[in-house]
Amino acid sequence: MSWLEQGREINVSVQVLEAVSRTLALDTAERAHAYRLADVPTVPSPHGGSALPEELQVILDHLEPLPGAVLHARYDVLAYNQAYAALCPGFVTGERNLVKRIFLTPDCCNTYHHNPEDLRRMVGYLRGAYVKSLGDPEWEDFIAEMCSRSREFAMLWARNDVAVPGSRTKQIRNLAVGDLEMYLTSMSLPTMQHAWMQVYTPTDEAAWVKLRELLAMSEEERQRPWIEHRETYHARAAAG
Repeated sequence: MSWLEQGREINVSVQVLEAVSRTLALDTAERAHAYRLADVPTVPSPHGGSALPEELQVILDHLEPLPGAVLHARYDVLAYNQAYAALCPGFVTGERNLVKRIFLTPDCCNTYHHNPEDLRRMVGYLRGAYVKSLGDPEWEDFIAEMCSRSREFAMLWARNDVAVPGSRTKQIRNLAVGDLEMYLTSMSLPTMQHAWMQVYTPTDEAAWVKLRELLAMSEEERQRPWIEHRETYHARAAAG
């Protein structure tokens, strides 16, 4: 690292910087510092399998009954509590990525109602995070995949809008108890690069009643309406 800190004019590739970071076992802050010294504008996002700080899961668990999750900048769900799994089961099964789940899931069984403004804001935030990781192969592959699989996403991506995560009211669809109006609060995590926390709070007593009813159900009771919906509508459509 000394040759970088001495300010020598040395052209260093991302591959070399990553190799140095691994060899020296640099943490997130040290790795970012090395990129700044080398005058490389973006730091590739850490591998998706990187360990989540233990205290974040503890915080999520103690938030209950409020549903909460930690998300990567690409909207991968990195961690969540049981209340979040009950409220948004589609986000924590299979491929845990909100962008894919929202844009590629039919509206009838989508956790989020397809609100054009919400979708525009989501893609705008994704754009803002993307420009901080230009050249990162994982990001490039993700955007290419979404543009090829969702015409709606591709159209919004082409707008080049930029946004940041914010607090807002959202309508959450849960087939076990019906729609819930929830206030979504987003919080940055300075100790974890490329990630933030989301917490859902019921906006009124009616939403609180539905949330308590949902959390009191067994896993089987919560899952049955979703299974019956898929078997009744999607299996029939596939057969026809």
